[in-house]
Amino acid sequence: GDTYYFSYSTGDTHYLVYATSASPTGPFTYASRILEPVLGWTTHHSIAEFPRGSDRWWLFHHDCELSGGVSHLRNVKVKEIFYDADGKIVSEKPE
Repeated sequence: GDTYYFSYSTGDTHYLVYATSASPTGPFTYASRILEPVLGWTTHHSIAEFPRGSDRWWLFHHDCELSGGVSHLRNVKVKEIFYDADGKIVSEKPE
């Protein structure tokens, strides 16, 4: 719609969060967390609609769970995310 989303890692606190704006260049207003901290030093991520035009959105990120916390041995994770009627990103599919 008319909302632009900017998702980012909070750095040392390791949250994935997002902000919204009416313009792609901002200003952006903090909205909420997308993901709690994971095992590992960094939380790089991407959000993509797949398949295109399906209105199914996926959060791709990584952690080091499989390596027992060895931060340079990361594994990819993916989970579906949803948007509620107000455009907020939520982890459960709205009814």
